[in-house]
Amino acid sequence: MEFPAAAQAGAANASGPSRGHYLGKWEVGDGSGNNFYITLKESGDAERSLRGNIHGKWVFVDGEARVTWDDGAQDALRKVGSRFEKFAYAPGKPFTDTPDNVANARNLTPKPI
Repeated sequence: MEFPAAAQAGAANASGPSRGHYLGKWEVGDGSGNNFYITLKESGDAERSLRGNIHGKWVFVDGEARVTWDDGAQDALRKVGSRFEKFAYAPGKPFTDTPDNVANARNLTPKPI
């Protein structure tokens, strides 16, 4: 599957969402038609419900949330047009590379900042 160059590079602009918008619990796709949850905390900690409760750390870079999980997997939450998507990357793969899968992402937090 090919992805647009802008999506591959995580091209976000200055008018993108703030760091606070990413805080909270997200329902995201796994790339195979199923959903799981990613929770991003103010402290920079992250939790993933896929394959057990996996801990990770997240940072806000260029208008997107980039998560590196303790098991080595990586995810990015990005605004694409008027919606959000989750981009998954294999361990060690740069966030600017072609993602292994792209799926829907929806913030379940009632009022993101």
